[in-house]
Amino acid sequence: MIEVEEILKKYSEEVDLEIKNVLGTLEPSTLYDSSTHLIRAGGKKFRPALAVLSCQTVGGKTEKALKTAAALELVHTFSLIHDDIMDNDDTRRGMKSVHKVWGTPLAILAGDTLFAKAYESIINTADDNIAYEQVLDALKILVDSCVKICEGQAVDMQFEETFEVSEEQYMNMIYKKTAALIAAATTSGAIIGGATNIEIQAMEKYGKNIGLAFQIQDDYIDLTGEDIGKPVGSDLVEGKKTIMVIHALEKANKEDHDRLIELLSVNDESIKDEAMILLEKYGAIDYAKNIAQKHVDLAKEALETFEDSMAKDSLIAVADFVLNRNK
Repeated sequence: MIEVEEILKKYSEEVDLEIKNVLGTLEPSTLYDSSTHLIRAGGKKFRPALAVLSCQTVGGKTEKALKTAAALELVHTFSLIHDDIMDNDDTRRGMKSVHKVWGTPLAILAGDTLFAKAYESIINTADDNIAYEQVLDALKILVDSCVKICEGQAVDMQFEETFEVSEEQYMNMIYKKTAALIAAATTSGAIIGGATNIEIQAMEKYGKNIGLAFQIQDDYIDLTGEDIGKPVGSDLVEGKKTIMVIHALEKANKEDHDRLIELLSVNDESIKDEAMILLEKYGAIDYAKNIAQKHVDLAKEALETFEDSMAKDSLIAVADFVLNRNK
């Protein structure tokens, strides 16, 4: 049985070394400290591991994918720093957010630095005897995912102003905000590994679907998880339009529909229990789990394109891990 946590830990160490190399010695030291704060705090290194495993699955070597893997983690960390600023979140990964330690101006600079260094890292992939065309294609994938992240974040912010959000709109938002970068990891890893066009498309499908499942599971964990680095049920308190809220509002009778909107508009811890009762009444939590499972199944289906290998088996295990993790 493949232990996904061990896989993530294995590649985390290699990617951390690559990140250290690409960041070098930033000056002043406060910029270095703020830029590396969340990286030093840990994290699963989920996206870098996917890039490496995707490269291996198409026949590429691990060391060829490490700079691309590092770039993906830098972009992810940049997005977390800026997300925390926009949401005014106090903590991340069990530690104070970057802007809470160094202030908002330096936190913005830290995020911008990581963003720029991500591109430098992919460009430096050419130093590992990767063809220029492959480097450029991987860079295009990363650029596109960054644009989608910004679009997704903007749409998510628009959702704060309305309860008229459809499931289709939600799925498009989480694709851009979350799944696009995960798909970029699998796609760029395949490109760097020398994949064919059919293989690249299959890896993009795999990454997109586990990315969608990943975000739905995140929404689920917010309601049911423990030790997740933030208060359980914070999405409900903040009135976020998760797939569970959208489903409950769509299925509820008028009285429950209006009451759920009333609860989600309060922004107070006291609403969590009653809101959860309404979600459970309309099967919203089970519905979310079923949708996430559907996308995991689609991801595994995409892997049928590839010959059997340890790397492919690891990607299958990662797909299951996305759905079964509890934090």
